[in-house]
Amino acid sequence: MKKKVAIIGAGVSGLASIRSCLEEGLEPTCFERSNDVGGLWKFSDHAEEGRASIYRSVFTNSSKEMMCFPDFPYPDDFPNFMHNSKLQEYIISFAKEKNLLKYIQFETFVTSIKKSPDFSTTGKWEVTTEKNGKKETAVFDAVMICSGHHVYPHLPKDSFPGLNRFKGKCFHSRDYKEPGMWKGKRVLVIGLGNSGCDIAAEVSHVAQQVIISSRSGSWVMSRVWDDGYPWDMLVITRFQTFLKNNLPTAISDWWYMRQMNARFKHENYGLMPLNGTLRKEPVFNDELPARILCGTVSIKPNVKEFTETSAVFEDGTVFEDIDCVIFATGYGYAYPFLDDSIIKSRNNEVTLYKGIFPPQLEKPTMAVIGLVQSLGAAIPTTDLQARWAAQVIRGTCMLPSVKDMMNDIDEKMGKKLKWFGSTQTIQTDYIVYVDELASFIGAKPNIRQLFLKDPRLAIEVFFGPCSPYQFRLEGPGKWSGARNAILTQWDRSLKPMNTRVVGGVRKPCLYLYLLRLLSVPILLIALFLVLI
Repeated sequence: MKKKVAIIGAGVSGLASIRSCLEEGLEPTCFERSNDVGGLWKFSDHAEEGRASIYRSVFTNSSKEMMCFPDFPYPDDFPNFMHNSKLQEYIISFAKEKNLLKYIQFETFVTSIKKSPDFSTTGKWEVTTEKNGKKETAVFDAVMICSGHHVYPHLPKDSFPGLNRFKGKCFHSRDYKEPGMWKGKRVLVIGLGNSGCDIAAEVSHVAQQVIISSRSGSWVMSRVWDDGYPWDMLVITRFQTFLKNNLPTAISDWWYMRQMNARFKHENYGLMPLNGTLRKEPVFNDELPARILCGTVSIKPNVKEFTETSAVFEDGTVFEDIDCVIFATGYGYAYPFLDDSIIKSRNNEVTLYKGIFPPQLEKPTMAVIGLVQSLGAAIPTTDLQARWAAQVIRGTCMLPSVKDMMNDIDEKMGKKLKWFGSTQTIQTDYIVYVDELASFIGAKPNIRQLFLKDPRLAIEVFFGPCSPYQFRLEGPGKWSGARNAILTQWDRSLKPMNTRVVGGVRKPCLYLYLLRLLSVPILLIALFLVLI
């Protein structure tokens, strides 16, 4: 009999999981709280309990060639960076094309997931759902949790003395939708992440003054990179990852900071991170530096205390007559339908093998899909997570012993401390991570063999963008169109911009770009070797 798998959530992680289960001969049933697919990307004009919430103007930070499902490219005329409505259109199209909708029970809320009485031998779960006020419980052979990590807002009001006396409006960025109501107002945004910067830049067009308060600063990147190409198609490459992980630390750090400071000097704008060498997720905002230059947005340090109408910053300066404080302070990881000890199995910390499997379970029948963050896109990451998880559930792939899994988690925590400054971040090194997942299912491209058999493809795979198509070149789920998709990815990237023909479309020359990229590191390595 086919194993029955409960999938919680019908966002991109849930859809990837449904498809992966079907590919492995499993029987998926997906429970979705809302009335449509899309999860985070399904816009609503008000925040809904238990669902992710975005503002009307949200655009993607990853370009279309880097954030598609690996065997389902975006239409040629789709823009490189899409408005949320355009991405939702793509997600619905994918669900229909792959015939996934019939496996989803919409407007169905999961209230509890518990181990069955015979879990130690069967690994089964009891899943209780509610629809139209009626509760039902069913038993499943496995569970894939795909409900995301942008649902439960982190609102650290206790960290700000005097906030209880503040008489203005105060809310989390989750509740922000559009800027109109802040016309002529004075607005303080707490937090220098993507949401905080987006909201501050947008509100600054109508507000009297906007201040962003940040404890530690952040790198701010543009979606438009060298020569006007999408940033991720030039930055997220196997070659750059190889250099970053193999150059001497001093050179790697210098090179990284040089890349981050290439557009403007962060020190001059008050944005410079306290530790600029950490690979924390940067902010993507094309407008913020201009808003700072125009004086409509200012950057301040952390708030020391609030008064009834103002905020006092740690440098002693004061922002007076504040109308509103918006907390863009992120989200917590919570699964209220599940016993906390399953996901946070040690010291109340999220403890998952490869960011997916709770290592202490007697049977590997639960997977968390999408609880990672990286510089790369979410869709190809969750696709690989789901493909591996489905094979583990089926029994095709086996997990190591509990001891080995815990040792791996500890080792990864040490690397996270080095690269990201925290052991508890869910951030990871994109290409290293997806390659590791792909290797488990036999889908990692063999670069050496490619150079022997197909040099043209090999050059694009290693030196060009690490696009999702690479993970359908071989192995289970191989897609016959993967090679052509890789070789034509620049065509699809440039086509939507070529609306006024003024000459031939110019694709990047990998050789010239690599020569420019390598020139300074090579000189530095030579100097380094001479000095030692």
